[in-house]
Amino acid sequence: MQSSTSRLPFGMLLMGAFVALYVAVISSITLGPMDISFFDSLKALLPNSWLTGESSLPAHVQMVIQQVRLPRTLLCIAIGALLAMSGAVMQGLFRNPLADPGIIGVSAGASLGAAIAIVMFGSLAASFPILLLFGTVPLFAFLGGAITTVLVYKLGTSENGTSVAMMLLAGVAIGALAGAGLGLMNYFADDQALRDLALWSMGSLAGASWNGILLSFSALAILFVLFYRDANKLNALLLGEAEANHMGINVQGLKRRLILLTAAGVGITVSQAGMIGFIGLIVPHVGRMICGPNHRRLIPLAAILGALLLLVADMLARTIVAPLDMPVGIVTAILGSPFFIWLLIQQKGKLA
Repeated sequence: MQSSTSRLPFGMLLMGAFVALYVAVISSITLGPMDISFFDSLKALLPNSWLTGESSLPAHVQMVIQQVRLPRTLLCIAIGALLAMSGAVMQGLFRNPLADPGIIGVSAGASLGAAIAIVMFGSLAASFPILLLFGTVPLFAFLGGAITTVLVYKLGTSENGTSVAMMLLAGVAIGALAGAGLGLMNYFADDQALRDLALWSMGSLAGASWNGILLSFSALAILFVLFYRDANKLNALLLGEAEANHMGINVQGLKRRLILLTAAGVGITVSQAGMIGFIGLIVPHVGRMICGPNHRRLIPLAAILGALLLLVADMLARTIVAPLDMPVGIVTAILGSPFFIWLLIQQKGKLA
């Protein structure tokens, strides 16, 4: 894989990415169909308006900032970072820049799991809303992603090792099968479940909740620590499985652990925001072009860039057709498809 790394010190690159993310966060809170000034947006975030409820701002302005834009912005950060980190780890694990949770079917499997939870267990919402909001959908999404990942891994692995091409093909096949399952769920769904499924399939952050934000940021913190702990092993794996084995690394154990962790991360993102493609594909590749393939640098940079890209996509989704709210998955697909085609053209010699 060719990469052109920046000559800037990594600390400066990371600081620049943080500054860009900070600007995007402020813009995300400020921009929207309702015209709210920059200073009023910041004022609505001041602690006194949270603690006492007293503010010189109109109540509807506070509500839009505190209950709509802020939760949506925070969920964007967590989901974008989780998707980008998962993509970086999968690409390092399979030593292929085309590996992506969506391409190998993990996202489709997680989405099918979430759809089963919505359609088959939706009737429990009235009795156990907390269970459905905080537990059942994420659990089924995780199980769907994990089962899909294990199937793809088993199909792509033989006594001679793991074939990346076989895993990609298996991912396409199982992704199609999961798509058929989603079709069945759509067929049997009632009107409310059908509407929820339609939003899921296109990806949306409009339903951001504080429970979902807590779950997503908890997963982000845990997975970042676990992924970063294995960064050096991923670097060794870039040399080849035989070389990594000679260095004393349990390659099969590393694969199993990281694949399950990645499935957990993707399952949580699907459960909270639906299908959002291309973040896990584009961002790690851009990160490698900026800082090189070293995963000790790539993983934190990908997390920041993933959050930044999804924030930008979400701002486009809710402003370009305002007052309508376009599903963010459509925007990431529009942005990501040309990049994926360019990536295929670059890699076609290696895939032939």
